[in-house]
Amino acid sequence: MECKKSENMHTCNCTYPYDKKGMCCECVAYHRKRGELPACYFTEAQEKTYDRSIEYFIQVNTR
Repeated sequence: MECKKSENMHTCNCTYPYDKKGMCCECVAYHRKRGELPACYFTEAQEKTYDRSIEYFIQVNTR
C-alpha cells in the first residue's frame, strides 16, 4: 500500500509535532498500541487538549 502523505497532510488536524503526521496507517497503529485514538477522531478544540484517550473520546461524544 502506498502512503499518500502529501494528500493526507491537507486534512490532518494533529497539532502535535511528531514523525507520523500525515502517515495515517502508522499513526493509527501507534495510537492503537497505546490504547489511544489519533487526532482525526477529535474536533479541533478537543485535539488541542492532547488527551487522546478512549475514555476522553467517549466522554466528549456522549453528552
